[in-house]
Amino acid sequence: MIVRIMGEGQLDLTDADLELLNSFDSALESAIESGDEATFRRALHDLLERVREDGRPLPPDALEPSQFILPHADATMEEVREMLQDDGLIPG
Repeated sequence: MIVRIMGEGQLDLTDADLELLNSFDSALESAIESGDEATFRRALHDLLERVREDGRPLPPDALEPSQFILPHADATMEEVREMLQDDGLIPG
């Protein structure tokens, strides 16, 4: 599956990563719901770091459709809240 981190590029992850990424996504959603900035920052960092660690970067000129689009590392809680309006960043 192709995941885009806004402002960074695309990474290819295996479908086996989906369940794990959903747990990171849930932690991020919970942090936003509670309004806890420190927990939000940590959850966003953890999600992005895991995608970077597990994903294989695609070449910058690759134009693959992204299954999931993740916020950039400096995104605000409000920006991420808007991205979560439907089914979360990584719909289950």
